[in-house]
Amino acid sequence: MDHQPTTSRTPWVVGITGASGTPYAAAVIRALLDAGEAVDLVVSRAARLTLLDETGLTFREAQWRSDVKAFIGRDEGDMVVWKENDFAAGPSSGSYPARGMLVVPATTASVAGIAAGLSKDLIQRAADVTLKERRPLVLVLRETPLRRVTLRQMADLADEGATVLPASPAFYAGARDVQQLVDFVAGRALDAIGVPHTLYTRWTGELGAARSRTEALGA
Repeated sequence: MDHQPTTSRTPWVVGITGASGTPYAAAVIRALLDAGEAVDLVVSRAARLTLLDETGLTFREAQWRSDVKAFIGRDEGDMVVWKENDFAAGPSSGSYPARGMLVVPATTASVAGIAAGLSKDLIQRAADVTLKERRPLVLVLRETPLRRVTLRQMADLADEGATVLPASPAFYAGARDVQQLVDFVAGRALDAIGVPHTLYTRWTGELGAARSRTEALGA
């Protein structure tokens, strides 16, 4: 794949693992690009199968630009795509200038690997680098119920500074369709890294206010 990163880029690394919930990843990537942020993308082999199953879309290394466009519904913008098994990739090194990382959706296997420092693929290695460099790491876990070992691993990661953000949509924001529920989770992930967005209507302390605003926008 054609990599043209420059020293002026300071991207957010986004890792997509094989958990169900690829629309969450699309919403996060789209919002990052809309906010003017650069993105370094790593898609696992299992994630490609999940993407095909959930959306009917493919992710091919030779045609990644067109496939990303179909996935997120817009041009790829300032994006670099790295191979899952490329341990010479930029995000594999702490000297590579990255703002932080989001793993969305995150499998329990990826959580376990990151917690144990296994670095068995580029997603785990980039997450390990993110933690050791004290950069923001957000793990959007999409699994239920959870084993005790996974809960312990999540607690360990939280102790190291990671944000463990289960994909838990909220209904108080007046969501009327599935995409709005997806956008809520994506918005919470962006909140965790301080990137501005307009993905959901925020709680104001007034019952029904979010629903009223959502309905007014749809009128």
